[in-house]
Amino acid sequence: MKLELSSAELAFRDELRAVFYDEIPADIRARSADGQLTRDDIVASQQILNKHGLAVPNWPVARGGRDWTPLQRHLYVSEMQRAAVPTPLPFNVSMVGPIIAEFGSEQQKDRFLPATANLDIWWSQGFSEPEAGSDLASLKTTAIRDGDSYLVNGQKTWTTLGQYGDWMFLLARTDTRAERPQHGISFLLVDMTTPGIERRPIRLIDGGAEVNEFFFDNVRVPAENLVGEENRGWSYAKFLLGNERNAIAGVGNSQRSFEKLVARADKLDVGGGPLSSDPGFRTRLHAAKLRLLALEATQLRVTGSSEGGRANPVSSLLKLEGSRVQQELSALRVEAAGSDALLVGGHDGAGTELHAELSDAVAGAHYLNLRKLSIFGGTNEIQRGVIAKTILGL
Repeated sequence: MKLELSSAELAFRDELRAVFYDEIPADIRARSADGQLTRDDIVASQQILNKHGLAVPNWPVARGGRDWTPLQRHLYVSEMQRAAVPTPLPFNVSMVGPIIAEFGSEQQKDRFLPATANLDIWWSQGFSEPEAGSDLASLKTTAIRDGDSYLVNGQKTWTTLGQYGDWMFLLARTDTRAERPQHGISFLLVDMTTPGIERRPIRLIDGGAEVNEFFFDNVRVPAENLVGEENRGWSYAKFLLGNERNAIAGVGNSQRSFEKLVARADKLDVGGGPLSSDPGFRTRLHAAKLRLLALEATQLRVTGSSEGGRANPVSSLLKLEGSRVQQELSALRVEAAGSDALLVGGHDGAGTELHAELSDAVAGAHYLNLRKLSIFGGTNEIQRGVIAKTILGL
């Protein structure tokens, strides 16, 4: 594998950096690095990126995407994360946007894609249910056709940042008599101002409330909001989940976290010397660095291979190992913070409580929050099953 960038690739990287560092306000990037973004930060950043044609590069060119090589797409993600630029809202950019662009009607594309790219619409994800998380095909929410609309009844849970959602892309069972659970599921777009929808926040272990549960009671959804074909939603969801798992890996974020961790460990005195000189700590630190290098190479291999509605099973490996690295780095950060890491404060996932910088007190909350990565996008146990079956052929 080529490990050095060509002059053209270096120029491309520098063009990205010019936007990331010069156009995105420094205070937004600082809050992003601390994990303390506000809703307005996320919207403002994405709209700046969209203005420069950098919000939705993975979309079709006709819909605002960029005809980039896999390496260029990799550079885009890694440089954005290294600069602590808020990632364009994944629900919009990596999930529902590509689904509408690939499978939606022309009317849906014209109506939703421009607003989705510019974050004029904030999308929420309505997939998981109390008894259908990693085993998503067992979902029970129904959408029964009634004239020119569907009547939706059921419950969705773990809806991240759902408190800001203007619309929700939702999986519901439209054929309750299908022979297999994967059959009979459809992909619907739901206006969250529709009568019959109730939201309840869920308080997390770190004190935050970034996730929610939603209840649907005879919610009427126009039939024109069905994406693609009825009962084909499972196929669309698999395409989407591959994108989600790639995003969860967070390689660039981990690289930035690693650099901050090294700087902090160099300054922390423990027993007459810096923490970074402790053999045990250094061993774990370098092990994390080696996994990061392997992850970066794997992400480059996966990038651009989930096109035309085909999911790349290697994304499961990327999600699994990416989660482990982020959790390990957060554990090392707590160790470097010492007792100050016990000062855990609450937030809502989009910055209700702000900190001027990534203090030691934030380390504890960050550690607790990242426990979710073992579950988000399909549990790590499920990912191991996917890897065994689709990659190893077991």
